[in-house]
Amino acid sequence: MKRVLVTGGTGFVGAYLLHYLVQKGYEVCALKRASSPMYLVQEIVDKIEWIEGDLLDLNILEQALKGVDHVYHSAAMVSFGAKGVERMMKVNVEGTANLVNLSIEAGVEKFLQVSSIAALGRKEHQRHVDEQCQWENSKMNTNYAISKFKAECEVWRGIEEGLNAVIVNPSMILGAGYWDVGSGKLFQQVDTGLKYYPVGHTGYVDVRDVAKASIALMESDINGERYILSAENNSWEWFFNRVAELLKKKKPSTKVTPFLGGFAWRMEWLKSKLTGKNPLITQETIRTSAGVYDYDNSKIKEHLGYEFRALDETIQTTAKCYLESQKTQQHYSLLPID
Repeated sequence: MKRVLVTGGTGFVGAYLLHYLVQKGYEVCALKRASSPMYLVQEIVDKIEWIEGDLLDLNILEQALKGVDHVYHSAAMVSFGAKGVERMMKVNVEGTANLVNLSIEAGVEKFLQVSSIAALGRKEHQRHVDEQCQWENSKMNTNYAISKFKAECEVWRGIEEGLNAVIVNPSMILGAGYWDVGSGKLFQQVDTGLKYYPVGHTGYVDVRDVAKASIALMESDINGERYILSAENNSWEWFFNRVAELLKKKKPSTKVTPFLGGFAWRMEWLKSKLTGKNPLITQETIRTSAGVYDYDNSKIKEHLGYEFRALDETIQTTAKCYLESQKTQQHYSLLPID
């Protein structure tokens, strides 16, 4: 079988990629930082060759790429506050450029970039989003979105230089993982009594579909294309109400209007200054969650015949995992690897 390298292998998407790649019999190596938690991959930890380092260490990357046929680049830094923006840009953009350049030098057979729908850009008056949308500078774009867009530009440059590559743009990725970060924290917030819900509308996708669709694209002859990975579009109100129903909690009842959102992020900013902790809510997250977008998944359905799991099924399975992890007092969980 092919030898594959996964960056960000201990993270949310990366962990599921590793589980499915091991299941399929690939020879797998993964890049991780020395401090990375291993809970999501503990069942397969001895089936993977682990390489400690990061995307800014050229020597480590060069060693990691020796003999590698396929590269899944899922490592990225996420920050929605002013703190950490410079580091995020360096890791996401320069780190991707390093991996692209060294993959070309190493003669890697194929490269897959796990990007984000944020990299497609958000405009105030464009609800429908597909792969043909062109990036425009807009106040709706977060610093994270800018970093992912610039990272994609490095991959497109690599394609022009001969790299066989494909890009995936997942929407809001749902599933069991670490309950105190990412989309897992949304379930935790509802469980602890979330009172507010954003007014926006977005796309959602199961983390297992992100992993399986990525592997299907890697195994295909497709090159030089990007694909939106999104199962369904729905409102934040519907999402939070459904999670509350499954967790048997009170549904959030207060809509976050622009005025209330502005007040909330300013209070969080002040609290962060007093405590030194990163704010839970920022101006960027308030603005993004208020946007109304529908993400078109028809391209991957047409090109690969890929069918996504139903959104409600994903929420039900994730809620079940969350409740089970609360019984055992674990801060993490994993969806069934089917």
